[in-house]
Parts: sequence; structure tokens; C-alpha cells
Amino acid sequence: MALSLASRRRGRRLAADAGLLVVAAAFVLPLLWVLLSSVDPHPDLQVKAPDGFTWDNFDAIMNQQVTFTPLLNSLILCGGATLLTVVCAALAAYPLSRFRSRLNRPFLLTILFATSLPITAIMVPVYALFVQVNLIDTMQGTIFFFAASQLPFAIWLMKNFMDGVPKELEEAAWTDGASSMQSLIRIVLPLMGPGVAVVTVFSFVVMWGNFFVPFMLLITEDQMPASVSINDFFGNRGLVAYGQLAAFSIVYSTPVILLYVLIARRLGGGFALGGAVKG
Repeated sequence: MALSLASRRRGRRLAADAGLLVVAAAFVLPLLWVLLSSVDPHPDLQVKAPDGFTWDNFDAIMNQQVTFTPLLNSLILCGGATLLTVVCAALAAYPLSRFRSRLNRPFLLTILFATSLPITAIMVPVYALFVQVNLIDTMQGTIFFFAASQLPFAIWLMKNFMDGVPKELEEAAWTDGASSMQSLIRIVLPLMGPGVAVVTVFSFVVMWGNFFVPFMLLITEDQMPASVSINDFFGNRGLVAYGQLAAFSIVYSTPVILLYVLIARRLGGGFALGGAVKG
């Protein structure tokens, strides 16, 4: 009986491991293709060892028009929108977390509903609105829409993280004369550093890979971010510059990787409450 039970557990474990290997392969193989094709003189769609080794693909894309300007545009758009999203999410989540009201639950449910709306369903009226208010083909207009589209989920995340900070710490600060804004900036946000880091990374990554929004709202080629300019590597009649596409993909992914590395400690640090609250 015990042997049969152990064999069943072993079989389930092997099945789970096999499933995880399949999922891992689905992620690793495209990444492996990008790495190999970027240095292959004659790349194609197959994942194979390079025919040789060359830096020509990187040399072809390392110029102002192809890479540097689109990356700068992406940093301006996503960086500005992420900063605006995090600030607005913190200000909106604070009263939801700290003050009780009959409107809290309906508001949170509205936010949850807003997160399920696909951007493609609202882009036509948004485009018409942007034309009327003269925000079409402007960086600031695209930043505002990026922030507005990401804000509902950011508020939801921020509120859940903020609930983990004990209110007693703020009450002690209020007793010393601190205002609600001061307690938010000096007590709550520093203690929920991992939560702020998660919202920052999640918002930046979602915006960084967004193709549809800047493609619809921006017209001037000099303002296009890298998520749109990557489409230039796909030529007519199915011709694709695979090597340059792979090299550009590596450069395009670098800012996201650097952002994660910079705040990885905050992501794993947990809440820095220490012995601040004693029973």
C-alpha cells in the first residue's frame, strides 16, 4: 500500500516536471534563437548553431535613426508614464487603504472592471478625443494615456501592499503633528518599498512592450518608440532581416533587464517593519 502510494506520488512529480520542462522550452527556445541569430552571418527562423560569428548585425543597427532615437523615445514615454502612474496610484490607494467608506468597495470593483477592458476596444474614441483636444502625435498625450490605461491595476496593487503597513505607525506620527501626506511620504511609502518596486516594474514592462498605443497616437517618425520601430525590420513580401531583428531585440530588452537588476533587492526585501511595532 505504502509502495503504491509512493509510486503514484513519484509519477505525479514526474508529470509535473515534464510539464514544467515543456513550458520552460517554450520560453527558452525563442530567447536562444535571438541570441544565436544576432551573431549569425546567415540567420533564418531555425534555432541552430551559427554558420560563423559576426558583429555585423549589431553594427548595422547601432545608429541614431534605427536604435538610439527610438530607445530614447521609449525611455521618455515609459519612464514618464511610469512615474505618473506610481505617484497617482499611491495617492489614490492611500485613502482606500486607510479610510473606511461605503464607496470603497464600489470604487474597487470599478477599478477591477477597468483592468479587464482591452485597449483595442477604446482606442477609436480615444483617438477621436485626442484629435479634438490637439494631443494626437504628442509625447505628453501618449504619456497621459499610458498612465491612465495602467492606473487601475496599479491602484489595485498599491492598495493591497499598503494594507500591509500597520496604521499604528501613522497614528504615532499624527500624534507628533504630521499630516496625512507627510505620513504617506515619510512612513508608508518607505516601508512598502517592495510594493512600490513591483508596481514600477510591472507598469514599465507593460508600457515598454506596448505596440498598439504609440502606433495609433503618434504619427511623426522621429517620435516613434522602439516598440513600433522594430516593425521596420519586417520587409515586403515576407522578407525579414532576421539578424538585425535579433540584434535589435537584445538591445531593446536591455533597459528592462537593467531596471529589474537595479531594484531586485527591493523586490525581495520584504516590508522593513523590523521592531517598529511592539505589542
